[in-house]
Amino acid sequence: MATGLSTCCCATWTSLAAERISVGFLSHKGGKREYRNRLRVGFEKWVNRRIPPARKITLNQRRIFIFPSRIGLFFSVCLLVMLIAAINFESNLSYGLTFLLMTLFIVAILHTYANLSGLTIRALRATPVFPGQLSDFYLMVERSKRRDHFALYFAWPDGSEILVNLVDEDSIRFQLHVPVDKRGWFNPGRLLVESTYPLGLLRCWTWIDLDISALVYPALIASPDLPGLATDSPDGAAVPVPGNDDFYGFRDYRVGDSLRQVHWKGLAKGQGVQTKQYTAYADRSVWLDWEQFPGAGVEQRLSHLCYWVLAFEEQSEEYGLRLPGLVIQPASGEKHRDRVLKELALFGFEGAAS
Repeated sequence: MATGLSTCCCATWTSLAAERISVGFLSHKGGKREYRNRLRVGFEKWVNRRIPPARKITLNQRRIFIFPSRIGLFFSVCLLVMLIAAINFESNLSYGLTFLLMTLFIVAILHTYANLSGLTIRALRATPVFPGQLSDFYLMVERSKRRDHFALYFAWPDGSEILVNLVDEDSIRFQLHVPVDKRGWFNPGRLLVESTYPLGLLRCWTWIDLDISALVYPALIASPDLPGLATDSPDGAAVPVPGNDDFYGFRDYRVGDSLRQVHWKGLAKGQGVQTKQYTAYADRSVWLDWEQFPGAGVEQRLSHLCYWVLAFEEQSEEYGLRLPGLVIQPASGEKHRDRVLKELALFGFEGAAS
């Protein structure tokens, strides 16, 4: 009885101790995560004050950071070991080699910094895309002095990367691809500009915030038919117009029809007197209306409208757009398509300009 009670008490205390240890570990882990988040937010605020967003940014000592790379840290440790050995053995040759390599490290600092200093990065444009696609961001880097720049590394978070050499030209244009997700304006974040030239002992880098955004259209959702199709002309049907060059068919002869349009060959074959009928086609102006999709959500309506914009543009038909608080008259062409898609992409966002 006593043995069982003591065993039960030991198990209880063991479980309580394990629970306290686990709670303490989780709280410690959560505290470390919260501390890291605070450091990250604080660093972002500091960088935003130091390097504010701009369409064009020139790199100088205020915007460039430099620190030994992994190879440079290993090189520094080796220099420290060599210096300790030279002091211990009082070897002039060891002193000379250590100071020579240390001088090389200091000279590399100047060259690595100069490889980024004076560069100007400009934001040119970004291609509009649909969610899930890659948007192309076009940038330009130019130098201010007649100095060559080698192995310039550019990359966006979660985007592509490129290595650029600025040697025989004063400026180079390049593009980076970044995946997009939601409709509206997409900002790719801060651009990493980095260089380890010439020896790889030091990493010189900066995070610049270029004032450039890509327009993301609504996702395309196909629908089998456009409900409540509204046109200025009924169904764009063919309308018979005498004297036109487009042949439409035959009809029975009526008094007053032109003799030039009588089907004489058919009359000669005993088919009776018939008149050739010519046509012209009425212009079709389609209205894409917000109210054509009752019961659908905002994003679903925009996706359906976006799909039909591309469908009618492919058929070279005129179409207009009716959104709450906005009406775009029917037209066709790339400019009209881009305007309609932009309004669909920015619908519901504050400051969306028509």
